[in-house]
Amino acid sequence: MKNIRIYDILKQKEGIEIGSVINVKGWVRTKRGNSAVNFIALNDGSIVHSLQIVADTEKFDAELLKKVTTGACLSVTGKLVASMGKGQSVEIQAEQIEVLGTADPEKYPLQKKGHSMEFLREIAHLRFRTNYFGCVMRLRHAMAFAIHQYFNDHGFVYMHTPLITGADAEGAGEMFQVTTLDLENLPRNESGKVDYTKDFFGKITSLTVSGQLNGELGALALGKIYTFGPTFRAENSNTPRHLAEFWMIEPEMAFYDITDNMDLAEDFIRYVVKYALEHNPDDLQFLNDMFDKGLIERLQHVDKEPFQRLTYSEGIDILLQSKHKFEVPVKWGIDLQSEHERFLVEQHFGKPVILTDYPKEIKAFYMKQNDDGRTVRGMDILFPKIGEIIGGSERESDLDKLLGIMRERNMNEDILDWYLDTRRFGTAPHSGFGLGFERLMLFVTGMANIRDVIPFPRTPQNAEF
Repeated sequence: MKNIRIYDILKQKEGIEIGSVINVKGWVRTKRGNSAVNFIALNDGSIVHSLQIVADTEKFDAELLKKVTTGACLSVTGKLVASMGKGQSVEIQAEQIEVLGTADPEKYPLQKKGHSMEFLREIAHLRFRTNYFGCVMRLRHAMAFAIHQYFNDHGFVYMHTPLITGADAEGAGEMFQVTTLDLENLPRNESGKVDYTKDFFGKITSLTVSGQLNGELGALALGKIYTFGPTFRAENSNTPRHLAEFWMIEPEMAFYDITDNMDLAEDFIRYVVKYALEHNPDDLQFLNDMFDKGLIERLQHVDKEPFQRLTYSEGIDILLQSKHKFEVPVKWGIDLQSEHERFLVEQHFGKPVILTDYPKEIKAFYMKQNDDGRTVRGMDILFPKIGEIIGGSERESDLDKLLGIMRERNMNEDILDWYLDTRRFGTAPHSGFGLGFERLMLFVTGMANIRDVIPFPRTPQNAEF
């Protein structure tokens, strides 16, 4: 008999009728009852809610029922009936129960009690079986699908950019090196330095921090492209907002100026948030009720009114005039901290904010320089509880200006000669932005720590599973 998803049963999908005999498979969340009847809560991961299985103890071998413990995997065949109890509309009166996999109650770590997020990170291979992480993973899937849907519907080309690169897109230098050299017996050149010509690629290579530079090449031929893939930062930062391995969405668009870029980013964010509200209401309701009471209201608020737009300088003025005491003092030229960003979003404007025209010294070399000589056409979108969720800019299309800033920063022009060719041959105005997928997931799920919105977090001193 074909197994039916619990989601389809609880949502009363067409063809699943009261009185029909059906088969379900899943994992036991709880079992309770007495000598006459057992009530088994079965969950298959398709929905946050479990399906109640009613097992008349007279129909089943006592030894079989002893194996039905929290965490065990079952196949249950029985009649779907209207439930007489509270909390569920339907249940299954079991006729056959097969234990597909047992779970020793003395060793299975997810018993019926509250578990801290810290504990669940230690058993990341099992935490998907909790309601919290079932919701998070289903939402992560929904957001990934919505992202592809949005860009496909808006005429973008999905582009796969390299994970292994010889260039540092940000100029930050915080990269994971990739090598096949024998670290116990490194080859040396005449000056005593490591001879990377003997390495696999013949030079120093690293894991990418961004697909942007390659994405620009695509946009300046295909018009509009986007990347969506893993990126890596060797940043020794143990905060609730940083990961060493995370996913980035990076669209790049030819003939877009900074205003076009802001319009696209705002529309995109609205779309994916609305998608979550429409397609994952049960997951959001559970997280709202059990973890973050204001989650759904915040998500709905994103769709109600335009984001606030202002320049970095205007934002600095607001911060300086406020009576709030910040840990990091405010002055023009600083790289805004999360506390500054959240003040603007949560306390001053009460809605998402787009900041533009940042000091050029604190932004990447590729951002288009304004005529004032001090600022660049960068933009950051700031969200409640998160701070920066999107960073982007109009890109510098003038070869001389681009070379000038690279030389100011002592960057190696030869390594990026291929990138500079796009400014030599048919340069064009273009823009783009990057959205950290896990930052988006923090906002959509209401979770407090970025380690809890990715299946297996990679952080300093932690590469388990």
